[in-house]
Amino acid sequence: MESMLNKLKSTVTKVTADVTSAVMGNPVTREFDVGRHIASGGNGLAWKIFNGTKKSTKQEVAVFVFDKKLIDKYQKFEKDQIIDSLKRGVQQLTRLRHPRLLTVQHPLEESRDCLAFCTEPVFASLANVLGNWENLPSPVSPDIKDYNLYDVETKYGLLQVSEGLSFLHSSVKMVHGNITPENIILNKSGAWKIMGFDFCVSSSNPSEQEPKFPCKEWDPNLPSLCLPNPEYLAPEYILSVSCETASDMYSLGTVMYAVFNKGKPIFEVNKQDIYKSFSRQLDQLSRLGSSSLSNIPEEVREHVKLLLNVTPTVRPDADQMTKIPFFDDVGAVTLQYFDTLFQRDNLQKSQFFKGLPKVLPKLPKRVIVQRILPCLTSEFVNPDMVPFVLPNVLLIAEECTKEEYVKLILPELGPVFKQQEPIQILLIFLQKMDLLLTKTPPDEIKNSVLPMVYRALEAPSIQIQELCLNIIPTFANLIDYPSMKNALIPRIKNACLQTSSLAVRVNSLVCLGKILEYLDKWFVLDDILPFLQQIPSKEPAVLMGILGIYKCTFTHKKLGITKEQLAGKVLPHLIPLSIENNLNLNQFNSFISVIKEMLNRLESEHKTKLEQLQIMQEQQKSLDIGNQMNASEETKVTNVGSQHIDKVFNNIGADFLTGGESENKEDGLQNKHKRTKDLTDTLMDNMSSLTSLSVSTPKISASSTFTSVPSMGVGMMFSTPIDNTKRNLTNGLNANMGFQTSGFNMPVNTNQNLFSSPSTPGVTKMTLGTPSTLPNFSAVSVPPAGAKQTQQRPTDMSALNNLFGPQKPKVSMNQLSQQKPNQWLNQFVPPQGSPGMGSSVMGTPMNMMGQSAFGMQANPFFSPQNFAQPPTTMTNSSSASNDLKDLFG
Repeated sequence: MESMLNKLKSTVTKVTADVTSAVMGNPVTREFDVGRHIASGGNGLAWKIFNGTKKSTKQEVAVFVFDKKLIDKYQKFEKDQIIDSLKRGVQQLTRLRHPRLLTVQHPLEESRDCLAFCTEPVFASLANVLGNWENLPSPVSPDIKDYNLYDVETKYGLLQVSEGLSFLHSSVKMVHGNITPENIILNKSGAWKIMGFDFCVSSSNPSEQEPKFPCKEWDPNLPSLCLPNPEYLAPEYILSVSCETASDMYSLGTVMYAVFNKGKPIFEVNKQDIYKSFSRQLDQLSRLGSSSLSNIPEEVREHVKLLLNVTPTVRPDADQMTKIPFFDDVGAVTLQYFDTLFQRDNLQKSQFFKGLPKVLPKLPKRVIVQRILPCLTSEFVNPDMVPFVLPNVLLIAEECTKEEYVKLILPELGPVFKQQEPIQILLIFLQKMDLLLTKTPPDEIKNSVLPMVYRALEAPSIQIQELCLNIIPTFANLIDYPSMKNALIPRIKNACLQTSSLAVRVNSLVCLGKILEYLDKWFVLDDILPFLQQIPSKEPAVLMGILGIYKCTFTHKKLGITKEQLAGKVLPHLIPLSIENNLNLNQFNSFISVIKEMLNRLESEHKTKLEQLQIMQEQQKSLDIGNQMNASEETKVTNVGSQHIDKVFNNIGADFLTGGESENKEDGLQNKHKRTKDLTDTLMDNMSSLTSLSVSTPKISASSTFTSVPSMGVGMMFSTPIDNTKRNLTNGLNANMGFQTSGFNMPVNTNQNLFSSPSTPGVTKMTLGTPSTLPNFSAVSVPPAGAKQTQQRPTDMSALNNLFGPQKPKVSMNQLSQQKPNQWLNQFVPPQGSPGMGSSVMGTPMNMMGQSAFGMQANPFFSPQNFAQPPTTMTNSSSASNDLKDLFG
């Protein structure tokens, strides 16, 4: 088996080499490069067809070669007859010019070994397509072997042959004389072209008279290449030695029969006894029934029957055949229109191209690629036609493979990518950008496609910019990251900042929001988020776009915002935007919702961090305590005192405000109808009564006086001067418990100072953090909740009685709670159970005090109903509003 394959391979190689060497001596090779052997055609399929290119222009051609070795068996005079017949056919074809005739690119050239001429690019002969593979390279190319004609190709092909015959019969006054599948060539675009004028007969009468065609008698002694194919020849040639234009119509009928019967002719002719065969054929034609034509489509069956009629006058002429309903097919008419496109004006072309997208889906892909696509791309040289042609070209591109697109379409689109006028070209490309980016190679995307997008973003037309911004997210995943980061994003930002159009600005933000997922986290944090603070306008649509980008970044799994950026940049930007007067209630609620989410995450993350730090510090402290078991007695006393002071600070607020149950009841009865003064004023009026605060070691005296004013989670302590030992103790406590007086950062002015009152003008105003005003001041850090404390007896609060004289009745917490609260202030107070600013540190009593004294410390943005504003109308397009909805789910 292997030896047979090798033998076959060597034979094919030898034949190819022989033909190539024969061509190399022909003058045709001076101007043309001869390529691969692809087909065969002409009378007896004697011409081998090669693909080739013109050396000067690289234009593609077909090279027809007749190798004289094929006729070595004949006598010299027979060889001369064959050569003369072949020459005559090519020379006649060269003189005739018509779209339905094969176009000759270079006339016949003869050399010692061969005849050769060049034509338009060719696919194969109709005989090759129908299964006659004589004089083809072996093995036969799959392109020909597997080729099947579509109905539209058959219909339009036969129509083209009819049109070619109409031209010969009416305009040239010529009978072809050998219309056969071998002489019908399918060019590279699939058009059917006539060749093989070896036996053509011109009219002998003057042009103004009825044409008369002389006919030669059949000579069976001539070589077969010197005679027409008798299987497709009209009976009158043989039986009456006459011919006319109707004789070609009979040949057309036999070709139509062969096309619908897999290349088989209607009659087989015995060339040894040609007259007997034709006499039998004549009898069969006179009795031709429908059963013999069963494979022919019904709508053309009767016409074929008429073409095969014995009587020439009964046969339809070529012009009549071009008008039969069989050819009135949408596909055939479309292809016919393309062939006459050069005759149409721009208005007719534009109307045709507008309707073409409805026709293209009905046509086979091969027909579209071979026949229609080249006609469409040829119109790209006409800028006015490009907006009408381009949608059809891109529609074809969708059905092409990536290889077909790169080979057939992309080279034609290159110049169109750079056209900026008319503007519709850019719009069409933008709408099909996903197709372009999917099938265009990366290098060509960078060089041609993306620059077109950049021009669209910088276009003076607002509509173009808006469309571009709307479309970019649909293909953002197809753009390489460096181009996205370094070229596309900067242009989107510029469009947002420099435009005067609200629609462009909003669409820029929406576009950025939709493509965030394709960007790197740190690029978003370092480049996109800072850009949001540069946007000058405060229209509601713009603000919602900004909020959308923040929300997308904050909630996206891959992106996210660090708590440092939340606290330092994002929230300080968002909170002022949330109270812009232009926002309506729903928009404000959207802002507040996002802000709350950010605050919650900020609180959660930072609290977790601090808890972890505290655990680490406690573990370190326990190690230090273990290492200092032999510390001095003074250190032990300090630690014990620290625990007692912690206990006092944890309870003194409640004891001070409540006193005792009996006291509360008694005071309540005595002061029920009296106007009470502010607790702060009472403290300031009696400040002179504070003569001393005694601290005893190692126990804290119950009579020691502390004033705890809880605010923002910080306790305050005032004491009288003490001796060095006590001062050392206090300093030790401060050092051990982390007291930081300078860390208390509460502004104090004339109207807000807790320790001064309009009723006591003589008292010096106090500023926190200045120990000169009071003998000793410390901010106490409270131990964490749940920490174990030393048990001790209840604190004696009798020393506080000195604060209240006969004119200064005591005010209990119950009485304070019965006072009517300030209505405006109360609206900012969080509901019970809400985390106040000081609740996490000082406990419930401190919360109550903190809310009474500092109503504004509760976050007002957590009650959006108090900030309701009349709704405002967004001055934005509906498309932008819809896009904004996408960002917020």
